[in-house]
Amino acid sequence: MRYNYRPKFVCAQLISFDLNDDIVTNISFTGGCNGNLKAISKLLEGQSVEYIEKKLSGNTCGMRDTSCADQLAKAVREAYDSSHK
Repeated sequence: MRYNYRPKFVCAQLISFDLNDDIVTNISFTGGCNGNLKAISKLLEGQSVEYIEKKLSGNTCGMRDTSCADQLAKAVREAYDSSHK
């Protein structure tokens, strides 16, 4: 299923991805640091929600308490939890 997430306090305006059980694919960001976010998307292709959370949760950007990567971790967890209720 395709999910769209509106991140908070970061440059990216939208994070989209597919979630099949707990596997995340087709990650894309709208806005943000284009090259870095494309690389993150490629590196995480086919990974589990748990793996993405472990790797990215708590990652910060500059003076912010969050980052686009941290917001992706939040997004995949929210999508997974909402699909398993």
